Parts: sequence; C-alpha cells; structure tokens
Amino acid sequence: MERKGWLKLGTLAASSLLVLGLGGWMRLAQMMPPDANAATPKAQPRPAQTQPRREAPIQMTQRPTSVNPQLVSANTRFGFKLFAAVTNQQSNRNVFVSPSSVAIALAMVYNGANGETQAAMARTLEIQGMSLASLNQANADLKALLENPDPKVQLAIANSVWARQGVPFKADFIQRNQQFYQAKLSELDFGDPRTVATINNWVSQNTRGKINQIINQLTRDDVMVLINAIYFKGDWSRQFDKQNTKTEPFYRANGTPKNHPLMAQQGEYRYFDNPQLQGVMLPYGDRRRMSMVILLPKQNSSLAELQRNLTADNWEQWMTQFRTQQGSIQIPRFKLEYDVELVPILSQLGMGNAFGGQANFSGISQIPTEISEVKHKTFVEVNEEGTEAAAVTSIGIRATAAMPTAAPFQMKVDRPFFCAIRDNQTGSILFMGAIVDPKS
Repeated sequence: MERKGWLKLGTLAASSLLVLGLGGWMRLAQMMPPDANAATPKAQPRPAQTQPRREAPIQMTQRPTSVNPQLVSANTRFGFKLFAAVTNQQSNRNVFVSPSSVAIALAMVYNGANGETQAAMARTLEIQGMSLASLNQANADLKALLENPDPKVQLAIANSVWARQGVPFKADFIQRNQQFYQAKLSELDFGDPRTVATINNWVSQNTRGKINQIINQLTRDDVMVLINAIYFKGDWSRQFDKQNTKTEPFYRANGTPKNHPLMAQQGEYRYFDNPQLQGVMLPYGDRRRMSMVILLPKQNSSLAELQRNLTADNWEQWMTQFRTQQGSIQIPRFKLEYDVELVPILSQLGMGNAFGGQANFSGISQIPTEISEVKHKTFVEVNEEGTEAAAVTSIGIRATAAMPTAAPFQMKVDRPFFCAIRDNQTGSILFMGAIVDPKS
C-alpha cells in the first residue's frame, strides 16, 4: 500500500475534558503553556510529504445545546462497570479514576476497529446501536458543551496521536480523530530516545504539570500511541473557611482512627439520604453547573456495601432525589495520585479480543496491530478553595506478527466514602473515587 502522507505535524492540540462547560473553545495557548522543559532535547516530528484528500473538518459555528443522551447513558454505564472492576481488584486502597478519559481514548481507537474486535469494544463501552458517525459526533458535541463552564472553573480535554515514522496508516482513521476529537497528530522516530520525553512533555503541559509521565519506553513493535488528557480546576461556589478546619479522627475501614483535617461549613445544599447513605452536592463556580457529589455510608453500613449497590441505574435514581436543604458538613482535605494498568480490567469487561493476535484493527493500518497497553493516571487535590484534578489515558498500539423544607441535616465524612465530579447539565461523570485513607 502506498504510504499516505496524512500527518500535518504539530497542528491541532485538542483541549477537551469531559467535565463541565459553557463558554467556548479553549485556545491552544491556554491548553499548552510554554514548555517548562525547553532545555530538554526533543525528537522532532518529520514534516508530512503529501496531504490526502479528505472531507473538510467540521466548522462549529455555535456551541451545541445538547448532547446525544445515548452517549451520556453509555458513558455512565461504562464508568460504573470500570470503577467496580478497579475497586474489586484494589480493595482498601484509595482509588480515583476518570471514566471519561478512558472512554474518549478508547473511542479514538474504536475508529480503527473492525469485526469482532469492534463488537467487543462496543459492548464494553456500552455503545451498541450507535453508529460510528453518531458516536464521533456525540463526543465532539459533548466536548464543545463541556468546555469553559464558568469563570471560576477550568476544564480542558486534549487528545493526541503519536505515530511511528514510515508506517502506513489509514487516512480515514487519522482524519476522524483529527476532525471529531481534535487530536494533535505527530509522526516521530520511535527509535529516538528523545521521543518518550516529547510525548511526556505534552502530557505534562496538558495536565498543568500534575501528571508528568505516562510513557516509560517505546519498543521496536510499537507503532502508535493515542493519549487523552483531562484537566479540571474549580473553586467551590462557597469556599470553606480555613479557620473552621479542625484535626479530628477519620475512621478507616477497619475502624482504626487517624487524625486528619476536616473542613467544615454550613448552609444550603443539594442533599439526599436513605437508610443506607447520605449524599451531598458541593457546587463549583458562580454558575454552579459542576459539583462534587459525596456519598457517605450510614454508620450501620460500609463503603463496600455502598459500592455493591453503586450501579448506573441506582446512580441515576439517586441523582433525581437530591433536594435543597439546610445543613452542616465536614469533609476531609485530601490529595492523591493514582495509576492503574487497564488491560486486565478491560479484558474482564469483555474486550480481551483487542489485546491479542486475534485483534482486528484493520481500520488503523494494513499492518496487523493490537492494543499493547492501556495506562491510566490521575491526580486530585481537595482543599478549602476547591478541587484540582487531572487524568491521562494512554493506549499503545503495536504491530503483531501475524421540595418541602426538611429539618437541618448533619453529615460528618469521617470514614471511607465515595466521591464523584459530575456535570449537572449533561449528567456526565468526569471523575469518581473511593477514599479510604485520605492523605493531605
């Protein structure tokens, strides 16, 4: 097959984040601050020699007002499946993942899947019944709707495709990722040790330095790396007074206490409870579109029991039951970094076909390929001012040889709890976590 010269280098850096946002496309300068590691030599992309014929990119003249609900529902179902599988493998450990980041990265790869590999990925991502065109357009609409949600909320989603020089890739695959996911496309010498630094510098820039590395090395069989990066920073709509933060016992899952700072506040909140749990929404920014949702098991229950009931159906039902109510809250300050290799988990969820010699990614290249790794890293810090969170998902592709007023409530989050960052307008869940031993 004659090599397609599709790579126009260093152009489209994608700033996207599945979180919240009314406000307009983020500019490249906002997404990619000056390289703090400019002194580090970088592998230089090779200019493309030819430009394939392709459809003109979509010109979004106005922000969409809605998102395909089928995609939001699919992302919610996939997110809770993924979270359950991760926490089942890593019980009694702090967990914090971005199902949105994983779903976007996998959607990019899905554009090159065919046959049973495509069907397995569709089942895992819960997108059966959605055409490829509908999926891509829905993801593009969601990105546009989520960005710039509030003057006090930063939300950025960036996508990139890093390709080995000299390998022929399908022009349609590249064009769709560029058009719908605004992926930055770069062709590099994978044998040059500086290439790893180049990719990791992009990750650091697009997570504001919160995640500095996702790639450790590239092997002779690696032909492509696809990456999604999400960055979120939001000020609470009403910040916590640091003078009210007190060091108090936080009780771990085994009942042992540790002294830890608990932030305190009282006022009017969106609140919900039932016999098993309490829930509260803490909004971000002036527009209050984004919120952190905290679910706290009752004293007679546990986080493990809550997680057994933490299904997409129950989540959707609970979200409809929050009501405005006066109350007081105490929540821990916490900060954590988390990473996980997702190939075993995604295999468990039904897409093992994508990771072996039977994988069919004929839509990516005429060369037989498979997914070699799916690495996921996150960062989160919650304090009196607000929340900062980042996520990166890297997918390696390698060649194969062959309303009534209620009484005031009290909620003291002094034991393991679940939390999520949710876009109240679309219902999209950007991050979710289980905090069993908060660190600050």
